[in-house]
Amino acid sequence: MTKTSFLKAGHLPTLLAAFFYFDLSFMVWVLLGPLGVQIAKDLGLSAAQKGMMVATPLLAGAMLRIVMGVLVDHLKPKKAGLIGQVIVIAGLAWAWLGELKTYEHMLMLGMPLGMAGAAFAVALPLASRWYPPEHQGTALGIAGAGNSGTAFAALFAPSLAMAFGWQNVFGLCLIPLGVALAVYLAFAKDAPSAPAPKAFTEYLVVLKDKDAWWFMFFYAVTFGGFSGLASSLTIYFNTQYGLSPVTAGYFTAACVFAGSVVRPLGGKLADRIGGIRTLSAMYVVAAGFLFIASFGLQSAALAVVVFVVAMLALGTGNGAVFQLVPQRFRREIGVMTGLVGMAGGVGGFYLASSLGYSKQVTGSYQFGLTLFAALAVAALVGLTMVKTRWRTTWGSAAMTQARI
Repeated sequence: MTKTSFLKAGHLPTLLAAFFYFDLSFMVWVLLGPLGVQIAKDLGLSAAQKGMMVATPLLAGAMLRIVMGVLVDHLKPKKAGLIGQVIVIAGLAWAWLGELKTYEHMLMLGMPLGMAGAAFAVALPLASRWYPPEHQGTALGIAGAGNSGTAFAALFAPSLAMAFGWQNVFGLCLIPLGVALAVYLAFAKDAPSAPAPKAFTEYLVVLKDKDAWWFMFFYAVTFGGFSGLASSLTIYFNTQYGLSPVTAGYFTAACVFAGSVVRPLGGKLADRIGGIRTLSAMYVVAAGFLFIASFGLQSAALAVVVFVVAMLALGTGNGAVFQLVPQRFRREIGVMTGLVGMAGGVGGFYLASSLGYSKQVTGSYQFGLTLFAALAVAALVGLTMVKTRWRTTWGSAAMTQARI
């Protein structure tokens, strides 16, 4: 499996366009997290309200991924992505030019921002359909590395809000999104081997397969942990250590960037040693370091180190899950991307909202972080239960060239 063979295997312009579209969409998806400190101060939000505000786009994105998964299979990925981008741009224009003065207004904004999160259900099948099984982990890792956009939000949004006001940040985001739309229209191309559209009822058939539910659970932990922390850490560092919104954003960006940059490496590692082996190791690391973080470390610098390691594990796990999914559900990759992505968004919503409630009810983030660490342990147990069956059925050498 050489670099040259990968470059010749698919369609590089589409892969890079999918990455760019995904990257900027995810920047917008988690935007309320880095802006959360300033928004909460102006609107007088409680800890629980802050948690729910930053979690709402995650839940909206989770639900809309199902819709986008259906559109991908019926309209093909490129057209579905175009529709999604137009909705997000319109939503940002409303947020910029309208009046956002209440907690309820911020929850309403979560819907169009959620559509940006649904880009996941477009970018991955857009790239996946161009590549053979032995390159799925690498291709989807590169496309999925677009979650690095969450780092850009944490890095730039707080300082832009300080300079121009947090509401004007929504207008400034229209500039890079317009560039992403132009690149997408110019370079993205639907693969010629796309499966024929199915009736909506046929999508429900996938949910009768227990493997679909396992993949949804596994991704709810890996991507849920990543997206939930990406949306919450700016508020966490501000509340826990008294850091300014800008400094808290920088610390968050370091954690998020770590989880983003390793996603392609996670896919490539899964291609080499197997997705199950990769994912198992990552659950151990993620559970351990989230549990350490739950104790409320003495310094912000030490907390960054712990969260960086946890995010490295979660990001690698994201790549590993999507090395496995196309092997098991290649013909249903559109709907499975939507379902698995939905579960990831639900996991992120749970983590972000539970951290806010944990802080308000107990005065500490420990309970929320400990529960999520326990979910990582549960995922490891579940993966151990299914790995033998997977390796002797659809993941056997007779069924696929990929390592499972």
